[in-house]
Amino acid sequence: MTKQVKQLDRVIIRFAGDSGDGMQLTGDRFTQESAAFGNDLSTLPNFPAEIRAPQGTLPGVSSFQVHFADHDILTPGDAPDVLVAMNPAALRANLGDLPKGATVIVDTHDFSGRNLSKAGYTTSPLDDGSLDEYALHQVDLTGMTVAAVKEFGLSRKDAARAKNMFALGLLSWMYGRPTEATVDFLTRRFAKVSEIRDANITAFQSGWNFGETTEAFAVSYEIKPAPMSPGTYRNITGNLALSYGLVAGGVQSGLPVFLGSYPITPASDILHELSKHKAFGVTTFQAEDEIAGVGAAIGASFAGTLGVTTTSGPGLALKSEAIGLAVMTELPLVVIDVQRGGPSTGLPTKTEQADLLQAMFGRNGESPVPIVAPQSPGDCFDAALEAIRIAVTYRTPVLLLSDGMLANGSEPWRVPELSELPSIDPAFATGPNHAVDDGDDDFWPYLRNEETLARPWAIPGTAGLEHRIGGLEKGDGHGNISYDPANHDFMVRTRAAKVQRIAESLPPLEVDDPTGDAKVLVLGWGSTYGPIGAGVRRVRKAGYRVAQTHLRHLNPFPKDLGEVLARYDKVLVPEMNLGQLSLLLRAEYLVDAVGYNHVRGLPLKAAELAEAIGELVAQAEGVDVDLTPAPQEALS
Repeated sequence: MTKQVKQLDRVIIRFAGDSGDGMQLTGDRFTQESAAFGNDLSTLPNFPAEIRAPQGTLPGVSSFQVHFADHDILTPGDAPDVLVAMNPAALRANLGDLPKGATVIVDTHDFSGRNLSKAGYTTSPLDDGSLDEYALHQVDLTGMTVAAVKEFGLSRKDAARAKNMFALGLLSWMYGRPTEATVDFLTRRFAKVSEIRDANITAFQSGWNFGETTEAFAVSYEIKPAPMSPGTYRNITGNLALSYGLVAGGVQSGLPVFLGSYPITPASDILHELSKHKAFGVTTFQAEDEIAGVGAAIGASFAGTLGVTTTSGPGLALKSEAIGLAVMTELPLVVIDVQRGGPSTGLPTKTEQADLLQAMFGRNGESPVPIVAPQSPGDCFDAALEAIRIAVTYRTPVLLLSDGMLANGSEPWRVPELSELPSIDPAFATGPNHAVDDGDDDFWPYLRNEETLARPWAIPGTAGLEHRIGGLEKGDGHGNISYDPANHDFMVRTRAAKVQRIAESLPPLEVDDPTGDAKVLVLGWGSTYGPIGAGVRRVRKAGYRVAQTHLRHLNPFPKDLGEVLARYDKVLVPEMNLGQLSLLLRAEYLVDAVGYNHVRGLPLKAAELAEAIGELVAQAEGVDVDLTPAPQEALS
């Protein structure tokens, strides 16, 4: 049978099923196939928060969304073009996100009365007409999988577990994905159990063959590779990029890396990954709690090592006193906060920009800390290097704010050349540096570098560099304990000035304003970069002017931020919180920042954000803004 091949520029696919159905593995393999093919892509894994939610229920639904295209894209997409639902709960949980006309592929095997009831259905949506506005394909994925792998002698339960590979094979056929890498992956993954290996490979190939031969799928689709600048690329998640950035920072600074950490979602993968890199001088310590983790990292820093600790919002709260100690001792420390929904335990597996104000002010006393934030999964690598540069150069703890979307999402990442990485000089103290000529050859731990205001970093045990640091206030220069009011005032102001001095080393803000005369600026931070960029594209595609800039450095702000803000009549600040950056901008620059705020545990939607941008453009320019109809590529 000759089948039609239709050319597309982009597709958004969501795999959804029970937490035991292997949807994360399925989505990851489809992503790797697309990356190998050369498409640009962006992913959004969505994990259930319940560890063992009852099977077939809405709380147990796990999904993986992948957006791939023949051009540069910025987000995992607002709405899936294709939904693969492995059971009624997966269908019910995700149906509301689908546009009319979307393709829905359901595994009919699990649409039993019991499973329908657990998902909240009183009648089967496959029979009651509620799916008539979608392109519905009813496929017995489980039954065909069990039949396909019968020869391997597995129990029915084990055989049915390969249904995710059957689904992957079908979707790989539909969108012309290369299959060799998946076969190789399955061969390696199940090398020790030949029956499981062969069953999964057979199920994958059977899914492909089903798509090729069935009349139910008369059309396959082609999405050509995306143009990219020359280089070596790999698909990378934010947590993996952060891990590699920490390793690279250790190499570039010549410092051993010590990670003191307590496992917490969604930051635990950094601990897991760094534990693999002992060959690069990395030591990982899984502590008994959050406080022990940061305390060990501070101790490592005192001993001349690059101290790092990883956590999420609840753990950052527990680490706050120790971070204040690192501020007072003026030791390098990198604190990585992979943010999630809060407060308290909140939404452990969902994304949110919840902790900016906690990072800024969540300590006692005057204890300013530099803050950096990556904008995409791949950018986590560069953000980690920047956090290390600041921490080592300025002798200060640095907070790096990632989030769940960046941590678990992925994108193509160009592996940098060694010559592109920054050099980081720890400049350890090598000899006495006393400021008073009293005949003693003393070492003074609080004398300042004139350029950075950083104090010297001396490795304990070095002859002639004996010194004391600690949580009690120290006298300027000599470092003896001091309760003198004037000295305390001076030291507090000096520590604050040191952090502000970092702004001198920052490049000018990059402002994307093609016409140079836009009246509206959209300013964001962190993972809102993708939705903001996609929303701005849509507004510009409709013929309206809007500027965009994005902040990596949140404390201190770039030197020219005030001047940039003053150029525009309106400033929109989209955030996955209730307006934390807006609050800081209003306080610092007296600018009437307009917030666009959602705390749904999900990324901002580009189409909704475009409407908000359009409304502000209409107010600023006194025109009616119409963003419909919009071409699909403008939403990507």
